[in-house]
Amino acid sequence: MQNRIKFLVAAFGLVVLGGCASVPMDTPQADAALKTFAAPTGDQAGLYIYRDSFVGQALKKTVTLDGAAIGETANRTYFHRFISPGNHVIGTESEFSDNNVNLVAVAGQNYYVRQSIKMGVFVGGAKLEVIPPATAQADLQKCELAK
Repeated sequence: MQNRIKFLVAAFGLVVLGGCASVPMDTPQADAALKTFAAPTGDQAGLYIYRDSFVGQALKKTVTLDGAAIGETANRTYFHRFISPGNHVIGTESEFSDNNVNLVAVAGQNYYVRQSIKMGVFVGGAKLEVIPPATAQADLQKCELAK
């Protein structure tokens, strides 16, 4: 009987931890257009922020651009923003404090930042890293555009 209770508690824990978070999604047409990875025109750069980690699928994490919230990520989602050339700070909430990445954008180029979830003491933490274009573009094919 005791083993059966342990099994049920473990199964319930897996369901809770393994559940998927959901966020508002954009249209499939907008998603497909951004996955051409066309160079931005004019005096702008493109910024893709994506999350494709297996860990922490039940968690949503807020991402920010220069201190302003863009939205919450879920697994296999991404955001796209046009940004001005120059210095930018991309941030994400984490367990004890925000994690940030500094980016110097150049007009006409796309930049790719991956958010990954890591195990935490109380809740999952998050980190950000700039990813090379070829790797990020392959990763983004498995993601969908969030609003």
